[in-house]
Amino acid sequence: MFDRNQFRERARSTGMYAVVLAKWMFLSLVVGSLCGVVGAVFHLSVHYAAQTRGTYPWLLWCLPLAGVAIVGAYKLMGTEGMGTNDIIDAVHEDKRLPILLLPSIFLGTMLTHLCGGSAGREGAALQIGGTIGQRAGQLLRLDDQDLRVATLSGMAACFSALFGTPLTAVIFAVMGISIGTLYHAALLPCLMSALAAFGVSLALGVEPTRFAVTVPEIAAGTFLRVLPLSVLFALVSILFCKFIHGTEHWMQRHLPNPWVRVAAGGFAIIALTYLAGTRDYNGAGMEVITAAVEQGTAHPAAFLLKLLFTAVTLAAGFKGGEVVPSFFVGATFGCAAAPLLGLPPGFGAALGLVSVFCGVTNSPVASVFLSVELFGSEGLWYFALACGISYMLSGYSGLYSSQTILYSKLKARYINVHANSRPEEQEEKSLETANHT
Repeated sequence: MFDRNQFRERARSTGMYAVVLAKWMFLSLVVGSLCGVVGAVFHLSVHYAAQTRGTYPWLLWCLPLAGVAIVGAYKLMGTEGMGTNDIIDAVHEDKRLPILLLPSIFLGTMLTHLCGGSAGREGAALQIGGTIGQRAGQLLRLDDQDLRVATLSGMAACFSALFGTPLTAVIFAVMGISIGTLYHAALLPCLMSALAAFGVSLALGVEPTRFAVTVPEIAAGTFLRVLPLSVLFALVSILFCKFIHGTEHWMQRHLPNPWVRVAAGGFAIIALTYLAGTRDYNGAGMEVITAAVEQGTAHPAAFLLKLLFTAVTLAAGFKGGEVVPSFFVGATFGCAAAPLLGLPPGFGAALGLVSVFCGVTNSPVASVFLSVELFGSEGLWYFALACGISYMLSGYSGLYSSQTILYSKLKARYINVHANSRPEEQEEKSLETANHT
């Protein structure tokens, strides 16, 4: 028998789903397209800056002046002290992002790369994308909960546009903000915006990041060699985070004036460049990463030198990101360490790239997707094992202090702590109690 009330209820429910789907399709396409254009322009600008620096090596001597310009621009635009942690807070706490953060990070990253600072691009991508996403949501008068999803969509879109890894960008956005949970409502919006941004960036001439690597055949002996190498990757990721944050705290304590700090950091990078005798550690260093993965060649100390260059650059106040430097550190360390365990150096570099990224971002699932998008699906089991070990043994260190880790890495227990908050003592007591019981 026909039930009019039940029919109306179902129609209302169906209409609600249709309205929500249409809303996110529209917003995601708008945000994705905008992030695709801005991301492509940003990528090409940074690439041009790197080429210009190579053509005119004397630009390195302008680094202190560029740093002063960056500090001045941030003060002028009212975005002083803002960074990726503020983007994460915009998702956690509904924090509002000033629109001037977009030109601030764009200009700051450009000047850093132009004059030889050691930094990546993804920190800028997350800040640019998150700002665009939130502002688009505000213009559409979304409520607080939907604004957070819009922010995540922008983050995924700009990350996708720069690296050409849309699936990694989506998983990192929906799982990397709060480790241990997945923002299911944001999955489809992030996916649509990431794919739209990827398509736009391709159309504008941005080549996706891809590497050719030879992966050993699946064998028990190879797994046994990957195990200890993955433990080393976890230790390298801890060193990376501790050194980055430690250098930042040291410089802020001893050089509290931001103008003096950034100028001193610029002169320090100039001195380090001449002491190292190469300019491989200025800029992002994608050429060195490519050589490590595809040719199996890297200086044994390259990972330490890149870590030093990056820590000084970012601690001084220059702009960019830490993820591409973590790629560099992981790839060059893996290239040097893998032959000691009987593994091909290029394969070790590929493992190191994704494993150290996993350790510093606490994002194992995103890291597995990254391995597929960068290197293909061959050897996926090796990459998954390496990422699992790196995630577990890297502890609660992380690049982003606003990132929350909801569940323990050692027990199925809810802890809800921030990265770098050191809950290890509580973990040890819990394990001792369990063992006695």
